[in-house]
Amino acid sequence: MKVLALRRFLALCRYGRFARSLFPPDPGMARAIAVLRAHDALVAGASQREIGCVLFGAARVEREWNGTSDSLRSRVRRLMRDARRMARGDYRLILRKHRQPRGEDSRAASREA
Repeated sequence: MKVLALRRFLALCRYGRFARSLFPPDPGMARAIAVLRAHDALVAGASQREIGCVLFGAARVEREWNGTSDSLRSRVRRLMRDARRMARGDYRLILRKHRQPRGEDSRAASREA
């Protein structure tokens, strides 16, 4: 992590701007944005189905909402659950849950830090 920070700093000094290649997209960002959008929709009084239409498109909701699999509906429910938790102040727990390192070695490294 320190090497990446140094590379970013050197690129900034050398070129006067941040190098896009040194700032890869955060894999959890799309979900975090969806949670925020779900929260905005909840505050506005939107239904689960309306939230699904906004997030995933009306055509997909029309096809999958009442299908044999309720995966899309469950996904909307999970987003709504996390949005409510975030609004309650549990956003720190949500962020921590998504940032936990995996594997035995990473647990040992986090204890040493």
